[in-house]
Amino acid sequence: MTEKLFHLTEKGANVRTELLAGLTTFMTMAYILMVNAGMFTELPGVSYYAIYVATALSAAIGTILIGLLANLPLAQASAMGSNAFFVYTVCMGFGLSYANALVLILLDGIAFVLLTVTGLRKKIFEAIPAPVRLTIPAGVGLFIAFIGLQSAGIVVADSETFVTLASFNLLFGSAAWADVMPILVTLAALTAIAVMTCRGTKGAVLWGILGGTVLYYLLGFTVPEFYGNFGASLNLNPFAAFQEFGASAFGRVFTEGFDFSHYLADHNPAQLALLIATTALAFCLVDMFDTIGTLYGACARGNLLTKEGEVPNMERAMLADAVATVCGAVCGTSTVSSYVEASAGIAEGGKTGLAAMATGGLFLVAMFFSPVASLVPSCATSAALIYVGILMMDCTKRINWQNTEEAVPAFLTLAIMPMTYNISYGIAFGVISHVLIQVFAGKGKQVNGGTWVIAGLFTLMFLVTH
Repeated sequence: MTEKLFHLTEKGANVRTELLAGLTTFMTMAYILMVNAGMFTELPGVSYYAIYVATALSAAIGTILIGLLANLPLAQASAMGSNAFFVYTVCMGFGLSYANALVLILLDGIAFVLLTVTGLRKKIFEAIPAPVRLTIPAGVGLFIAFIGLQSAGIVVADSETFVTLASFNLLFGSAAWADVMPILVTLAALTAIAVMTCRGTKGAVLWGILGGTVLYYLLGFTVPEFYGNFGASLNLNPFAAFQEFGASAFGRVFTEGFDFSHYLADHNPAQLALLIATTALAFCLVDMFDTIGTLYGACARGNLLTKEGEVPNMERAMLADAVATVCGAVCGTSTVSSYVEASAGIAEGGKTGLAAMATGGLFLVAMFFSPVASLVPSCATSAALIYVGILMMDCTKRINWQNTEEAVPAFLTLAIMPMTYNISYGIAFGVISHVLIQVFAGKGKQVNGGTWVIAGLFTLMFLVTH
């Protein structure tokens, strides 16, 4: 059955290598379980344990799907960047509830499915100007790195400059050791991740988080009252997490998501409709570009591309991603997308969907370790946020910064996202600036018709919602 499903002999693969590759991929991306759960707990009424299970379950579903449908050694989970957009912009910024925001994820997934099945995905992809398309990952990277710096307490609010560096002045009493200690843990974990990556250590991000956690609790002995209430809220029963998942996350998109009465108390229906359309579009665009880039990047590194330079079973892989996002919305988490960390498993020799099945199976097992995962402090996961943000900057080298037509839309896309805490605003400024530059440079006829539509939607969003 394994041979029939995954064609191991045809692809020059064997079961042992595929399972090892699956384990390697899981180790490199298991950090998302703790990072995603920790991020969502900033929303009222959202449980760490519920989101942990939702993240693991949706990752397992998406990863197994891409293995079965596309026979590729890739993996999926809640996308970094989209989760931050969900929490900090859509919920905290726009004022939608957690359940309302899940509706946007559901619409994103359904739209992605339709675009993939009908072949319209390619037209939407081409409608986004190349400089904007290329810079979106970097803008998202800066966004989540900025969140990581704030979560770690390295960057703090300031009344004059809005943000500033936290004080490290222990000698003259303007900074307390209890505040500085977690920051040092974050910096140590970030440094450890970078060093381990340089040395080729598999799962460097996960090991960095675990090492930072150990260091945090060791240094806790130097902080008065650190262990005073330790364990008071800790539940060591792994099945309690499933109860919370069922009660507060699973299916909530249907039971509460379509009730927008709280938002409509201060806004009119037209504003709500436009917010839903533009925000779902932003989720879909980020998901699409992230998936396409990841598929090409991971397969290229493993020499898995076809003779024509295409990803094998590309449409099936995209469909698996879209279906996984729908499942993620039902489970209670943000957009599910392919992870470039699967390149580590491919480097270990993974060539088929059997590796993906192994990774998905490990995510299912991980659901029972939520009590242990809940001990990981935010200062340790912040290091992962910062490091992942650094990795996402790689795409900026493909921009011709000497060409104004490319540089301005690219820079606005890159800068607006972290400065406004909003991914869609970055895309909007990039697309609109591209259209304006082309029109006033006498090249308006070269602008794609779809680009005009997208620019018009984003312009209307600014005129109506602000």
